Amino acid sequence: MKKLFLLLLISYILVLTNVFASDDNMTLSAGISVNQVPKALYGNWRIEAKLENASNYGIFKPQSADMWTLSRIGDTIKLSNPFTGANAEIELKTVEGNLIVFSKKAPYDNKMLTDTVSIRLNKNTFSGINTLTLESFSLVDGHLLKSETARYLIKGEKISGDNILSE
Repeated sequence: MKKLFLLLLISYILVLTNVFASDDNMTLSAGISVNQVPKALYGNWRIEAKLENASNYGIFKPQSADMWTLSRIGDTIKLSNPFTGANAEIELKTVEGNLIVFSKKAPYDNKMLTDTVSIRLNKNTFSGINTLTLESFSLVDGHLLKSETARYLIKGEKISGDNILSE
């Protein structure tokens, strides 16, 4: 009986090792392979955003200009902003050809800012939507005090990186 148990345990370990050791096509949490992301996404982008609607127009800028640097290290995609110094790992939600949907979260103080970005790449430009959700939490017990949202129309123009001169 002990031999049978030991044999089953070893078989189970070998099966799990094979399943988790394969890194040929690293997969992110949503089941989307980082290899599905078009290489044209990576690089430095000049971003223009225009507020389309908001739950509280007083806290969201009506328009902005920004810079994003999108890079890949292994199976992780990072978005950084050299203007603000912000860095975040992004979570892929959808990759269907040149349509890419991703999100990132940024906690600070008693708030959580979640960006959900949906873009369509077109050579060295993209257009899309950035939906922001700003949640404020109680400092006393951590419960949600309020949630405010905004929706921006965004345009990106590649400044440098893969495909900047090619089609």
